[in-house]
Amino acid sequence: MEKKLVFNDLLKDAITIGLKNILSLIGCLILWGLTIWIPYINVGTTIAIITLPAELSKGKVISPLGIFDKKYFKYMGEFFLVSGLKGLIIFPAMFFLFVPAIVLSIALSLATLLVVDKGKGAADAIKLSNKLTYGNKWTIFLAQLVLGIAINILSFILLKIWIGLAIILALVALPVMLGLKASIYGTLAGDVAEE
Repeated sequence: MEKKLVFNDLLKDAITIGLKNILSLIGCLILWGLTIWIPYINVGTTIAIITLPAELSKGKVISPLGIFDKKYFKYMGEFFLVSGLKGLIIFPAMFFLFVPAIVLSIALSLATLLVVDKGKGAADAIKLSNKLTYGNKWTIFLAQLVLGIAINILSFILLKIWIGLAIILALVALPVMLGLKASIYGTLAGDVAEE
């Protein structure tokens, strides 16, 4: 059965999830920054950072130390494979006035999360992501657009007042954007069986 996203619920959930996890997410970014010079460990922590919305979608406050979980190393090959395949699919679509690329990027936006969170293979994750987002692309696009515009307008205003306020907004905006992706993923893929 096809699930439908509700615009207002997405925005509300994005703010709730983001603010609930703001300190944990800042901790994750600090720990990730500290591992940037350690090649193998940084690959795992980078995969963890990219797939944080899957953890956020489960409704609990995440632990910053979770980025060191062994599962992020387990799916390293599939992570790079699905990332490469997404690039091969989206890049040529950019030559058609960007609209097909935007549609395809939304269609494939859950694939990486499905690989790491549900253990799906790259091809299966791409097909499943396309299937899960079918009928919801406009809602996803509008939610991302509205949040993006609101954040940019606030940033512009706050930069005129004091740069410190713009930095604080950035520290809040990132968790809210991750919360939006977590809400989308949790709603559409929350009950997908793990492999």
